Amino acid sequence: MSSKKNKKPGIKDFNPNDAALFDGIFGLPFEAKDSSTIIIPVPWEVTVSYHSGTAKGPDAILEASYQVDLFDPFLEDAWKKGIYLEPAHPEIFKKNNRFRKKAEQYFQLLNKTSSAATKQKNKLNKEINHACEWLNNIVKTTTLKYLKQKKLVVLLGGDHSTPFGFIQSVAEHFGKFSILQIDAHADLRNAYQGLKYSHASIMYNVVNHVHTLEKLVQIGIRDYCDEEYQLTQTHPKIKTFFDRDIKYELYRGNSWDRICNQIIKELGDKVYVSFDIDGLDPKLCPNTGTPVAGGFEVEQILYLLEKIVLSGKQIIAFDLNEVAPAKNNDWDANVAARLLYRIINIAQKNYSPSTKS
Repeated sequence: MSSKKNKKPGIKDFNPNDAALFDGIFGLPFEAKDSSTIIIPVPWEVTVSYHSGTAKGPDAILEASYQVDLFDPFLEDAWKKGIYLEPAHPEIFKKNNRFRKKAEQYFQLLNKTSSAATKQKNKLNKEINHACEWLNNIVKTTTLKYLKQKKLVVLLGGDHSTPFGFIQSVAEHFGKFSILQIDAHADLRNAYQGLKYSHASIMYNVVNHVHTLEKLVQIGIRDYCDEEYQLTQTHPKIKTFFDRDIKYELYRGNSWDRICNQIIKELGDKVYVSFDIDGLDPKLCPNTGTPVAGGFEVEQILYLLEKIVLSGKQIIAFDLNEVAPAKNNDWDANVAARLLYRIINIAQKNYSPSTKS
């Protein structure tokens, strides 16, 4: 159990070797104004099509974060840069609960063809898409506020639909950039199940509507439909390193280091990381919404991200999504909290808040 107490933050009272005593994420004593990194929680899972629970991910990660030790060999005194978890917008979770119920009603009607069912489907579809647009606008506005303050901004979902407004704000602020997507799924479906902002459509939307995107580089993809596969083979802005191909290279004696070099070669100088936790081996995230056998170890991903920043490229922002806590089991959140801290520190190694180029 954490020994965290409800104390007013004060840097003079903070000892990184102690058990967590402060309410800030990772037990840190910082406010937003004192922090180099701002985390925006988005407890939203309206469009999930399999297991639910990711809306509770941000709170579960916060609770698990108090057990994370703060020493990081990659960045000396990393904690001193300050990390602040923004309180979630008060309406997000309320709207999530309301429209999740509407989405469940909508999914039940998908295969029904009566005129009454069709009318109800169209009504629900419009309402759900409108709610997702509301969320995108809220997230975009909040993100731009902190980007203008020269912060490294991180989004903590929720399902993988949540970063669309976030990515739009990053594009507006930084100009040209590339995306490294760590995921089991391609997320390239056009309006999956008729929902424009589905979690399975996030990268389709980004590729088609974020015009400063230079390239989408996907790694670990192992669950996808024929339409998505064809898009990965024909779209000039998409490069996909399928999990099967990565594993076969490793089995043939290639090294992860050389594969990382191939991945990094595809990325531009400014890199946005979109991390769906199911990109990992499901032993590390068994309760995520759609787990798929295969995937990465934690240190494989951290090794790649370290190589990215050591190559001179910058991680300009990132999201971490699809963490779903299980009742009486904090394993998923435990893994995610440590990933969150390490990736923040990797990004802060050479982060520059410069804008468009």
